[in-house]
Amino acid sequence: MKTIKGPGIFLSQFIGSEPPFNTLEGLAGWAASLGYKALQVPCNHPHIFDLQKAATSQAYCDEITGMLAGHGLVISELSTHLEGQLIAVHPAYDLAFDGFAPEAVRGDPTARQAWAINALKQAASASQKLGLKAHATFSGSLAWPYFYPWPPHNQVLLEEAFQELAQRWLPVLDCFDAHGVDVCFEIHPGEDLHDGATFEHFLAQVNHHPRCNILFDPSHLRLQHMDYLAFIDRYHARIKAFHVKDAEFAASGRSGVYGGYQNWADRAGRFRSPGDGDINFKGIFSKLAQYDYDGWAVLEWECCLKDGETGAREGAEFIRRNIIPVADRAFDDFAAGENDRASARRMLGL
Repeated sequence: MKTIKGPGIFLSQFIGSEPPFNTLEGLAGWAASLGYKALQVPCNHPHIFDLQKAATSQAYCDEITGMLAGHGLVISELSTHLEGQLIAVHPAYDLAFDGFAPEAVRGDPTARQAWAINALKQAASASQKLGLKAHATFSGSLAWPYFYPWPPHNQVLLEEAFQELAQRWLPVLDCFDAHGVDVCFEIHPGEDLHDGATFEHFLAQVNHHPRCNILFDPSHLRLQHMDYLAFIDRYHARIKAFHVKDAEFAASGRSGVYGGYQNWADRAGRFRSPGDGDINFKGIFSKLAQYDYDGWAVLEWECCLKDGETGAREGAEFIRRNIIPVADRAFDDFAAGENDRASARRMLGL
């Protein structure tokens, strides 16, 4: 078995306009001071990490790697959550998601999609130059407006949506394969890949592509009332990245899993800092250790109540406390006897 690596921290929610949160080196020093060992780095802030330069310059990647090493840090994964979202956007979300793209392609869905696909391919090249094995992203969504269908379920519509989604992603998956990097889709409501069934549907459409994998975030499964431990049992071979994010669900007579258009703090289901929700992280870390997950445990802070810096500080210790240093031998090895075939047959009286 393998010991999970950690703690890591996803930087997206902590990037700001003031030091130390306005440069990668400042963020690195801050994260290291809290005890983190890795950063998950978003690709949509060129002043933090220049994706275009990283895709073409080994020297730039070496500079980043060396700077982080000076703080005792590495990169766990690059993230293109926003860019991945733009690979597939239903027209209902065109205006809402346009701000994720550069000004030059806003208002032009075709140009925006092409830009997003190119950004993912740049991320594949950059990941290889940085020596990374996994990449975090979103699938985007064409069918999401119909997730709870009315008028009733339209099988043809859903087939068309997933076929189109697969057609857009296959060249990207092939590009990542050429660079030796796994694409890890965060299973997330709002994306067409939001549970096991939709992941399986997409996986079949991309011909079970070896680079089509999962970023496991139990909070999104908890708020859908899914068995997130059974999810690990079922999909562990495809889980290549892991967000440590807590959530809780308090049954209500007023609203449910859809949230009632309320603010996060008022919903029945809410994101919380690790340890403040009701997710069984001991079970999760045990399952991942059992199945030889050898990637990073990365904090994603999205608590509706707790201050971010407090959540980050507590999160490092929470992850460290839950990582299981796996045994290199069985506890009952001391009592083991001979294990050759002849001895076994004698023990059986054969």
